[in-house]
Amino acid sequence: MGGAVSAGEDNDDLIDNLKEAQYIRTERVEQAFRAIDRGDYYLEGYRDNAYKDLAWKHGNIHLSAPCIYSEVMEALKLQPGLSFLNLGSGTGYLSTMVGLILGPFGINHGIELHSDVVEYAKEKLESFIKNSDSFDKFEFCEPAFVVGNCLQIASDSHQYDRIYCGAGVQKDHENYMKILLKVGGILVMPIEDQLTQIMRTGQNTWESKNILAVSFAPLVQPSKNDNGKPDSVGLPPCAVRNLQDLARIYIRRTLRNFINDEIQAKGIPQRAPPKRKRKRVKQRINTYVFVGNQLIPQPLDSEEDEKMEENNKEEDEKDHGDAMKPEEPPQNLLREKIMKLPLPESLKAYLTYFREK
Repeated sequence: MGGAVSAGEDNDDLIDNLKEAQYIRTERVEQAFRAIDRGDYYLEGYRDNAYKDLAWKHGNIHLSAPCIYSEVMEALKLQPGLSFLNLGSGTGYLSTMVGLILGPFGINHGIELHSDVVEYAKEKLESFIKNSDSFDKFEFCEPAFVVGNCLQIASDSHQYDRIYCGAGVQKDHENYMKILLKVGGILVMPIEDQLTQIMRTGQNTWESKNILAVSFAPLVQPSKNDNGKPDSVGLPPCAVRNLQDLARIYIRRTLRNFINDEIQAKGIPQRAPPKRKRKRVKQRINTYVFVGNQLIPQPLDSEEDEKMEENNKEEDEKDHGDAMKPEEPPQNLLREKIMKLPLPESLKAYLTYFREK
């Protein structure tokens, strides 16, 4: 599934294409997509395909097409502080983007069938926290992943504000999914080849809307134990944050707000990453000639085409020259502010989440 938009040269280019095609429609979703580089969730050697609007699978590792994730993120209508459950959480790519919107007081849980994929997701999450500049630009709700079949969730599990299922749901499992949702919540899942948004409007009332025609692999049916019944799977607990963690959140928030106020007071423009200019596509003008008794189209270059080729060549030369210049490392103002505080080094390390840059 995918191929709805043109391939991008990098993550920003891909997001531009998704916006242009109206798959990404809100600023909040756009910011989350730009903050997480899709290519970081690909195995080495496969990254060249990361910015195409195509699904990718290698062994048990799977990523849906970007246009699908865009529609899912928009349909979930995420807000800070909500609880989210990802059924079939995979690489953690979607859960990490969701965490940027939920913020530190949300709940972000995922259940994944394959233990090797959960380990992969945890590695990618750790890499994001330690290395990504986006981590310091957002308040983050860290995902917690468990191994298990999402059709075996314990009956006494808590309910969630938002739920996404990343596998095809059979009609006889629809009610099972709905029960996991709080009143007022939103569930997005593929049912009968339609990505569907379901809103729980009351204890026993629902509203459904088809979003997009899709093709997903079906949910794996649970295996049974010696008693002939499937084992239940416990979801992560909804733990209350301790005082130390709350202090770190509020100190970082206060410093981030102080930095933003300083920037506005000084009128310093925010530096944005350089954007690639889109090349104009060469249009062919056809002339027609008779060959025998058939009218055959013949391509004819126009003067405008020749000018366009010259402009594209100049842009290529300029881009090559820019690429040869050494790139300035991105400035992490929050980290700089923390490191200047009159605090013990161990406390500074804690405030930076032990990041090294």
